Amino acid sequence: MDFMQEYEKWLSSPALSPAEHEELESIRGDEKEIESRFYDQLAFGTAGLRGTMGVGLNRMNIHVIRHATQAFAQVILEEGPEAVERGVAICFDCRNNSDLFAREAACVMAGNGIPVRLFEALRPTPELSFAVREYGCIAGINVTASHNPKEYNGYKVYWEDGAQLPPKHADEVARKMRELDVFACVKRVDYDLARSEGLITLMGAETDEKFLANVMAQVNDKAVVEQVADTFTMVYTPFHGTGYRLIPEALKRLGLKHVICVPEQMIIDGNFPTVVSPNPENPEGFYLAVDLAKKNNADFILGSDPDADRVGIMVKTSDGEFRVISGNQTGVLLLDYLIGAKKRTGKMPANPVALKTIVTTEMARKVAEDNGVRCFDTFTGFKFLAEKKDKLEASGEGKVIFSYEESYGYMLGDYVRDKDAVSASVELSEMAAWYAAQGMTLYDALQALYKKYGYFAEQTHNLVMPGLDGLKDMAELMKSLRENPPAELSGVKVVTFKDYSDGSVVDCATGAKSTMELSGSNVLRFEMADGTSVIVRPSGTEPKIKVYILTQGKDAADAQANLEKYGQWVASLKK
Repeated sequence: MDFMQEYEKWLSSPALSPAEHEELESIRGDEKEIESRFYDQLAFGTAGLRGTMGVGLNRMNIHVIRHATQAFAQVILEEGPEAVERGVAICFDCRNNSDLFAREAACVMAGNGIPVRLFEALRPTPELSFAVREYGCIAGINVTASHNPKEYNGYKVYWEDGAQLPPKHADEVARKMRELDVFACVKRVDYDLARSEGLITLMGAETDEKFLANVMAQVNDKAVVEQVADTFTMVYTPFHGTGYRLIPEALKRLGLKHVICVPEQMIIDGNFPTVVSPNPENPEGFYLAVDLAKKNNADFILGSDPDADRVGIMVKTSDGEFRVISGNQTGVLLLDYLIGAKKRTGKMPANPVALKTIVTTEMARKVAEDNGVRCFDTFTGFKFLAEKKDKLEASGEGKVIFSYEESYGYMLGDYVRDKDAVSASVELSEMAAWYAAQGMTLYDALQALYKKYGYFAEQTHNLVMPGLDGLKDMAELMKSLRENPPAELSGVKVVTFKDYSDGSVVDCATGAKSTMELSGSNVLRFEMADGTSVIVRPSGTEPKIKVYILTQGKDAADAQANLEKYGQWVASLKK
């Protein structure tokens, strides 16, 4: 693509507003910036679109939104009139321009004769997944960039099962975007006209109530919450995002009386003024919550990301300080609690199953299997967890009680097919209350699990490869590791080498080859002589290679030493 030619095409387009035209004029002469904005289309993958906001083909703006929606509309139209009649659900988060982008997507769908159910205001991502299923829609769109910095926005696409778009449909949308002119292709109808003609209808309180009814159905032991409700105190923050209303409401319905919300972060603001990054994985974002928790002698802290699909917690230690625990640790705590609570209350289904991704701690498998629950792995991403859940349950092979991935995503129940911070917040709070009734904090509970199941430890390293050369560097590193896999890492022998692209498994001692169930993803796994697994994969949304170290030791210090040892090998990849 000739980026200068594309730049001039955009400058001359009548579709641009005066402000957009002025923004492009301001970079005239800056060839590097022009190239960055116009060297290619913003890539449409299985998660849809994500990028920084600005004017240009490789940025998030209304023209790219319209272009992508037109391509998606044509995929839906090709499904036939019955699919078209089912319509599309559209949701958006708190980010700058999210409401505008969602309305534009609705206008393009309506312009193609596809009816739209649009949320009247910002809502959590899982409620979009729920709405697709609840109203029998053929597809869904969610305008969100999840936990990315304020400069970003995104466009997530869902199919009729409420899970993110299957690869074949995502590939078709991407292909159509290549074929369609970004401006000339768009069929769009005026918003007010579409509303008056019934092509766009709004969703609000009625959908909230249906969603919350399903959330509250996940509660296992409300009696124990009532037992400690007068003394149990927690702090919640939505990080300026969509969890601000439904999560406190759900916790109230759970029976909690002392849920203290961080006032500064209850304010909806796409600039996220109180945090550098609105990501519950980052401890520094919780500083206001920690101050509030200490002042109120709170038992624990809970925070949801801007689109309320991910949730992180901080737990109180014996010295009264608050400590972030990882997504792996949170998931293990919740899995162990759910198994116990379901057995205790008679709610455990026959043939129970837990699901996790290949990069999620092996401690989850240990917890599940030691308690008579089978555990299956999937590729990273909730569309794969959702797919596995549907397959197991449709065949009668098992009933999934919990699905999770290490990056703070948890899925419960049958009403969503994506990670859900609303139901996770309810169950995490129920769990914290149950342990409080036993005289334990969640930190105490985690230490008890290590003693019971073994000392597991995990660490994720990010090899950032930015700029136009980043994709090339990432591809070269994966190619090198695939074609010339190391015989040892940090002085420890590699026992088994797994390549998830073709499902191949190599016994490094004998050279014998076999195959595994999972294949079709650019992921490599080195299984070590000491039981450690090192997994390498390119990120699907950011310019980096992610390296996961999953290990175990005879005690916490031994496990930590393993992380440091293998971390030295990861550091060598950067050179």
